Amino acid sequence: IKILFGLTAVAAMSFLFIFGYDLLTQSNYFKASQVTIFGHEMLSDQDVLDQTGLSTGINIFSVNLTTTRKLLLAHPWIAEAEVSRDIPSGISIRMEEHKPLAIIDIKRKFLLNTKGEIFKEWKPADPVNLPIVSGLEFSDLNVGGTPYSQPFNAVMSVLKLGQKSGSVVANKQISNIEIDKDIGLTIHVNNSLRAIKLGYDDYSNKYKRLQEVLCYIENGKRFENVKSIDLNNPNRIVVNISMETSSAVDHKEV
Repeated sequence: IKILFGLTAVAAMSFLFIFGYDLLTQSNYFKASQVTIFGHEMLSDQDVLDQTGLSTGINIFSVNLTTTRKLLLAHPWIAEAEVSRDIPSGISIRMEEHKPLAIIDIKRKFLLNTKGEIFKEWKPADPVNLPIVSGLEFSDLNVGGTPYSQPFNAVMSVLKLGQKSGSVVANKQISNIEIDKDIGLTIHVNNSLRAIKLGYDDYSNKYKRLQEVLCYIENGKRFENVKSIDLNNPNRIVVNISMETSSAVDHKEV
């Protein structure tokens, strides 16, 4: 009798749970009147809805929050995501997208975020107004937990300087960063033919010296067409002048 009573109680509880679950997940009272999305810039509302399969009219208790979050994180643009129910008739999605910093060109192009992580392959629909980094190899990247190489760390140092307000060379001014494993970095600026040779290390000091050189050039108007500025040694800066506009010596130390 005790066993029979126990089984009956278990069956009754199971029935109540099933009935309650069906009541929650099928009730019109809990249908989502809106799905609110926060934190997206690159992706549209429809992109996010398509990724999750959510839509207005869906019962909010029929949505598996953990599964929906995993679906969001599977999208290459989404770095972090949180999904919650707004009882009685709403679903909220809070997300953080990757912030693209540069395009890494290693025979194929990939997007690099502000944390120094490759997060997706670059496509024509992705941002194009980013510095393009050439000269790296797969072995330079942090793949499989291996440390970053010196050239990669150098690139990140320059890009972080370019993010700062008032930087002498903002990232949006850089068309590409060229890497020579032996001599270091050369950056090319959008608004001129000017190449700035930075080499390795001491970039903060080199940017300060570059600011001084640019003021000297622009305020004094001593050189009409600068071809390149060599800052490998910040105590011996060499400015190369284009021969097309000057018949004098084609380089000058500053």
